[in-house]
Amino acid sequence: MIKKIGSVFFLGSLLFVQAQEKTTDIDTVEFQGKFISTPYKNANQNITVITKSDIQNSPAKSIDEILQQVPGMDIRRRGANGVQSDVAFRGSSFEQVLILLNGIRMNDSQTGHNSLNIPVDLDDVERIEIIKGPAARRFGQNAYAGAINIITKANPGKRVKISAEGGDYETYGLGINANFGNEKFSNLFQANSNTSSGYQYNTDYEIRNVFYQNQLKIKDGNIRLQAGFSEKKFGANGFYSSPAAKDQYEEVQASIVSLAHQQTFGKLKLNSNVYWRRGQDMYLFNREKPEIYRNMHIGNNVGGEVNTSYNWGLGTTGLGVELRKEFLASNNLGERNRFVSQVFFEHNFSLINNKLTITPGISWANYSNEGNFFYPGLDVGFNFNDRNKIYGNISKVHRVPTFTDLYYVSKTEQGNPALTPENAVYSEIGYQFQNKNILAKISGFLRNSDNSIDWVKNSLNDPIWYAQNVGKIDTKGIEVELNHQVLGWLKYSVGYTYLDNTFKQSNEFVSRYVLDNLKHQFIAKLNTRFLTYFTNELVYRYNDRLNLGSYNLLDEKLSFNKKDFSVYVLINNVTNTDYTETFGVVMPQRWFHVGFSYNINIK
Repeated sequence: MIKKIGSVFFLGSLLFVQAQEKTTDIDTVEFQGKFISTPYKNANQNITVITKSDIQNSPAKSIDEILQQVPGMDIRRRGANGVQSDVAFRGSSFEQVLILLNGIRMNDSQTGHNSLNIPVDLDDVERIEIIKGPAARRFGQNAYAGAINIITKANPGKRVKISAEGGDYETYGLGINANFGNEKFSNLFQANSNTSSGYQYNTDYEIRNVFYQNQLKIKDGNIRLQAGFSEKKFGANGFYSSPAAKDQYEEVQASIVSLAHQQTFGKLKLNSNVYWRRGQDMYLFNREKPEIYRNMHIGNNVGGEVNTSYNWGLGTTGLGVELRKEFLASNNLGERNRFVSQVFFEHNFSLINNKLTITPGISWANYSNEGNFFYPGLDVGFNFNDRNKIYGNISKVHRVPTFTDLYYVSKTEQGNPALTPENAVYSEIGYQFQNKNILAKISGFLRNSDNSIDWVKNSLNDPIWYAQNVGKIDTKGIEVELNHQVLGWLKYSVGYTYLDNTFKQSNEFVSRYVLDNLKHQFIAKLNTRFLTYFTNELVYRYNDRLNLGSYNLLDEKLSFNKKDFSVYVLINNVTNTDYTETFGVVMPQRWFHVGFSYNINIK
């Protein structure tokens, strides 16, 4: 193992690219929490920004695939090209990560399996902001181990972009993206469709997204509307019940409508929104014989929030309130609902000529069925100069079980209405160096979890998975990243994460999710530009998972961009590796894609 990891580091030192076009591109990015916006350089948490340029150059076809290129993130895909994936941070479960679309909650109260049903094509994403570590005191439930904010943007002007692609396994895609409007009122419309016959029996899929967004500028602020719809239909060979269940089938839908307002009144900033998210999930154990077993779940989350911040002599104080109602109608889980009330408070101040920044905060949440929860936390950072910074943070977090955790029943799964919420104390300390061409980070983190929730069984031969509070889990690890713009045409980056999970319980059981984390993760990229119009990006990943062993993956994308025309050749799994990312689901081998896009500028 030591030799293998060493060889990986050697390869990475030759190969890797940064997750930003230039390190300076993210200097002006501000992360908007519930109330206080923080410039990237001043953030006292481990944060990654995936920029528009990263997305365009990357050999990724979907949001989940580009998230796989971020150290510390564990994306367990079932199938390819965004069909179905679970997203986790640093050994967490997929239920412990918050997904936001332009700041609006996208998590599904039925199950975290559906949290990445986002009605936006990857090509239309402006950037992705990733907070590694707890963010519950700023965002509430699900921000247990991290938060992901997917951001789109309505630009002024009149432009229509048409795209098409094709690939192995009868894969086809068509898309249209249009921007129209002016500086005062801008609009974005996007629609795309992707289909494939599948890389093996019963892995075919159809994915369709439609999304609209606008922005109206008002005095010292703006009003934003977004509305989107996503539908996925796919063969789910071995996805859930067991590897032997080869005829499973699923259709999922996700809809989002939100209206947001942001305005500044002198030293007072106001942010507010109202939103409605609808999710629908239809599952068949046998797509040819639906009468054998069929589930239908329809969930609705309706909510709103008001957040304010005030800048005064002793710093910036933020206060926010969120109300949310979660509904679920299901032939399996029954009629369920709960009401969530949350209050957020945070204060940011600086000392020692603004070199030392301290941000204490706390949030309170009341769940109508589960009771009250408090999320206190503290972030501290010290900037030695413009290049060198150390930071530390500590927070307490909770997660309330989903309706699936509590009530799901099938021949192979048994929910548990007696589950209690899981909780943890999460801490991290890190160092960051940044100049015009280099971004380097190293951090150590510790998460002490109690009443952890997992699906387990007593032995491999036991046919049923049971939802249980499995006890205390101590997760500790280190993470190292280096991003370097060597020349104007060459950049690389390397990232390594090590995790160690320790159970403080003598009972032995087979874990479905918690004990399936990555122990070693190494990611490397190499990006080159040549002959004026060509860009090539290689992405190498080494994953060593506790229960599934290790594997190496290499992806490649060659792009040609000239004025309004772009064409690319993309190869996933160049080395034809046999691997699985979640138990029993065989992932595709080498997969070729070819695509193009053309911009039509309208005067």
